[in-house]
Amino acid sequence: MCVTCGCGGENDGEHVHADGTRHTHSHRHALSVPGRDAQTIRLETQVLGKNQLVADRNRRVLAQRQILALNLVSSPGAGKTSLLERTLTDLKPEISIGVIEGDQATSNDAERIRATGVPAVQINTGTGCHLEADMLERAIAALNPPEGSLLMIENVGNLVCPALFDLGEAAKVVILSATEGEDKPRKYPHMFAAASVMLLTKVDLLPYLRFDAEQAVANALSVNPGLTVFRVSAHTGAGLREWYGWLRQSQQRCASALAS
Repeated sequence: MCVTCGCGGENDGEHVHADGTRHTHSHRHALSVPGRDAQTIRLETQVLGKNQLVADRNRRVLAQRQILALNLVSSPGAGKTSLLERTLTDLKPEISIGVIEGDQATSNDAERIRATGVPAVQINTGTGCHLEADMLERAIAALNPPEGSLLMIENVGNLVCPALFDLGEAAKVVILSATEGEDKPRKYPHMFAAASVMLLTKVDLLPYLRFDAEQAVANALSVNPGLTVFRVSAHTGAGLREWYGWLRQSQQRCASALAS
């Protein structure tokens, strides 16, 4: 078992399907060996260090092309794909958007995204529980997003190890749904600390749930006081205007930073 994130698997290679889907079993973390803690730590450091080098390269490439890349992270079932579908449908007339989908298996989410008319590349990680910078590098090459576009990266559903792995994105956006516990930010503090934005989703269900939205937001802000929080519903559209405004402003800042 991987001591960094709990997943397993060896590097069995990557498959690229005709529709752009990329399938990989690559996972290069240290394996837990009793009595060899120092070696494990050294190998973990090497893995994270190598990932950071590629992430920094991705960030330079994206900045040179004025592409705003956002890493969407959440636990499974939080509503990432549904919210992404709504966001793409509403914004694609004014913003060029591309999507990179990360899942352990299937191309279901990429197919849902393509049904909105937005291009998508699927990465299947096999036993891996998160995307890594080199996977994103290859996916960017396959997707070839145009200059000045918005790149949405839907990470594998997991609130643990995606916090450790920089992909080269401009920001992490953590998604917490009203169908989860309000204590999630305290249980998984590293993810909420690493994020710039929290989207509290499925707020249309709040009248029917025993979920304290105020406590959930307070817990998130106690972990990360600088977190920007939006309460949204992909079903009713609640809060989406504010979320879209943040996206527009962030994309404008991305373009302005390069111009200056």
